[in-house]
Amino acid sequence: MKIFVSNDISEKGVALLREHFDVDVMPNMKPEELIKVINNYDGLVTRSMTKVTKEVIEASTRLKVIGRAGVGVDNIDIPAATAKGIVVLNTPEGNTMAATEHTVAMMMAMTRHIPQAHQSIQEGKWDRKSFDGIQVQGKTLGIIGVGRIGSRVAKRMQAMEMTTIGYDPYITEERAHQVGVELVDFDTLLAKSDYITIHTPLTKETEKMLNADAIAKMKDGVRIVNCARGGCMDPEAIAEGVKSGKIAGAAIDVYPTEPLTKENNPFLGLFNVVQTPHLGASTIEAQIGVAVDVAYGVIDALEGRPVMTAVNMAPIPKSVATVIRPYFKLAERMGTVGIYLADGPIKSVEVEYTGALAETETQALTTAFLKGLLNPILQESVNFVNAPGIAKKRNLEVKEVKANKPGYFTTAINVKIATAKGTHKIEGTLFDGKQPKIVQIDQYHVDFNPEGYLLLAPHVNKPNMIGQMATILGSAGININGMQVGSTPKSDTNIMAIAVGDDIPNDIMLQLRGVEGIIDVKLINCEG
Repeated sequence: MKIFVSNDISEKGVALLREHFDVDVMPNMKPEELIKVINNYDGLVTRSMTKVTKEVIEASTRLKVIGRAGVGVDNIDIPAATAKGIVVLNTPEGNTMAATEHTVAMMMAMTRHIPQAHQSIQEGKWDRKSFDGIQVQGKTLGIIGVGRIGSRVAKRMQAMEMTTIGYDPYITEERAHQVGVELVDFDTLLAKSDYITIHTPLTKETEKMLNADAIAKMKDGVRIVNCARGGCMDPEAIAEGVKSGKIAGAAIDVYPTEPLTKENNPFLGLFNVVQTPHLGASTIEAQIGVAVDVAYGVIDALEGRPVMTAVNMAPIPKSVATVIRPYFKLAERMGTVGIYLADGPIKSVEVEYTGALAETETQALTTAFLKGLLNPILQESVNFVNAPGIAKKRNLEVKEVKANKPGYFTTAINVKIATAKGTHKIEGTLFDGKQPKIVQIDQYHVDFNPEGYLLLAPHVNKPNMIGQMATILGSAGININGMQVGSTPKSDTNIMAIAVGDDIPNDIMLQLRGVEGIIDVKLINCEG
């Protein structure tokens, strides 16, 4: 597989990618140039400078993942990528501390006029009167977006004895209380805050949310910080607020159009404004962090594993990921086993979670099951992004069930697959919390790792059944990797589960089915 890196990222991230794939690095391509080469690559790694437009995405029949080394993904056409089943991921943790520290630095630099005083000194002046600032102690900081960065900014400014309030419709009162932030509505935040800092992604809801109407509702003498996304503010409105005195100061790191020039900079020449050229993530540690994180995300996506930071599938919080991560392989392999069991078109599936899985979010595991179920029967690639949509298009009814019923296994996944001819059941669990095992298929109790090829053969319980099957396989040169025999609910019958190293030709399958006493023989490719 091949990866295209369209912007400069830390060599540590590139080196990690090169351990797995062929990698080409060609920084700062324009969309029209990217269109010409993108179909040569399976993955694209980018930063904010590259515009991954709908035209770029549609120019590729090969692209499977787009990795953003950073947080903001407004430079990527996510709907177009999702429509083609392309995973879009970002790296929300890699530059969190850098952005937090830059926000605090910008706030303090604005408050104490540090850049302006420095420039005055450089010009040979000793002018103290022009640079009187204020203290942040006792002031109210309004935080728009109390997420990873906003909550960390809150903690640091609380240490400087600021009161912190926040507007964020996506967090709970409990979480806000944990980080010492009082949740308020947007208008209340505008009216009560001495300082306002924004930490939200750019969406339809947040675009230009700091505009003239919002500024009119703010305190006189408010100070504004934006180290998040330039599109979340109206720069001209903020500049007018500074000129009129309504806004006492602004600290701006990001802009709707970058790079900023003299022609499109409304803050040019305004004494009370501190500006930096999008430096929020510009620390050595952060650049290494986002490069390594994006590399791991791209590797996971291309090797078929779920990506915890994918932005076009349901996000998986760390607390949830800790519980469900070990079950992804099991859920996907159960789906693959299920499609081999199905004896006709599938009408519906029910996925039941028990034990620890019943107490957490399991949507991602259900998606993994659908991926395993659909991939073997479709020509198009099925992944964690498009599996739910494909299931819906095929009118496949999918139901999740959480159960606290007692069972032989404390935590398990139980699946019912309904076809026109009947229902099949599969149960799976983890041994020692890490080893995937299928423990029941229909009415048969089994115990096998869902890997490679598996031969299931219910049979009459009489001598030499195993010997005859082994002889046929051995004569055909098919290696047996493992074998297990278990009882069935039906009197005088057993089932043998035989793990084999290779696919079994049809003529050999006919010989196996012809053995007297064999009730059925089914070959399952557990890996799809």
